[in-house]
Amino acid sequence: MNPLGPGATIGVLGGGQLGRMLAVTARQMGYRIVVLDPNPRCPTAQVSDRVVVGALDDLEAARHLAKQVDVITLDTEHVPAEILADLETIAPVRPGASVLRTIQDRLVQKQFLDRIGMPQAAWAPVGDADELEAALGDVGRPAILKVRRAGYDGKGQVRIDPDVDAIALLARLRGELAVAEEVVKFTREISVILARGLGGEIQIHPIAENAHRRHILHTTRAPAPMADPQRKRAHAIAVAVAEALEHVGVMAVEMFELADGQLLVNEIAPRTHNSGHYTYGACATSQFEQHVRAVCGLPLGDPRALTGAVMVNLIGDLWAAGPPAWHHVLARPEAHLHLYGKDAPAPGRKMGHV
Repeated sequence: MNPLGPGATIGVLGGGQLGRMLAVTARQMGYRIVVLDPNPRCPTAQVSDRVVVGALDDLEAARHLAKQVDVITLDTEHVPAEILADLETIAPVRPGASVLRTIQDRLVQKQFLDRIGMPQAAWAPVGDADELEAALGDVGRPAILKVRRAGYDGKGQVRIDPDVDAIALLARLRGELAVAEEVVKFTREISVILARGLGGEIQIHPIAENAHRRHILHTTRAPAPMADPQRKRAHAIAVAVAEALEHVGVMAVEMFELADGQLLVNEIAPRTHNSGHYTYGACATSQFEQHVRAVCGLPLGDPRALTGAVMVNLIGDLWAAGPPAWHHVLARPEAHLHLYGKDAPAPGRKMGHV
């Protein structure tokens, strides 16, 4: 198809901070934005041309958006794949329903990684108490029990240590299907942020090194200190994943790096990613511009770093005693403050980053 140039309209499913930063970049490039979200004042709506108010599983609302736009993308992988499949009959959807079908269910994602020969921690499916006992026999203890769908930032997860009642912990998941994962002793967590265009071309941003607190990303440093052979291995894994999925757009592949240098795939996010925020100012082309270019069929931009960068997430807990003292940030000439325009802070909620 012909590239969609400035003046075209991009539909975004989900109105969170990723959609907001995508919309800011797209509008700067001359595109129009229509967003679907339950909240008419969601972060993306504040910088969009139009808002369709509806849940992400509201087919009629999604169809209403699709009829107003030239291409559809998303800011969350939790849009039901069957919704995307329906929308594909109205407008191009990038990434497509097939990508989401593979990614949304942890079991399917892990089976996919095994099928294409990607390294990952030992895992086993868990549907009931008998399967849990069998799974723990396979992956050992400690293990992490994760719901198969809709978990993020540590939600829907429990850790099973050697001396605990595993069945009681399983009950916390309220009957949801899950997978048990081996707890690996990693030395650090990294992520590869890449973009794949309509023609299959790929550009890769500098690898990010990530530190988490309470399962939420706290700090990203980029470029991550890494020897060339290790960097090439990380790139090869991420590229293999993107190509096998035939993904279009930006994708993050999160990995564990072990003491012996082995890299294990942790998760795949078929969208722009929190650990790629540093690219917005530190790279010649940000992850958000790269995503616009990819989904609109344009040539991909230059992902090279212009400077090293550290990104720190601003979590709602910082507002416990009132608004943070922003002058401490703004007094630093090299610092860039991004606030997401969310209605209210809450513990564990991502409110912005520096």
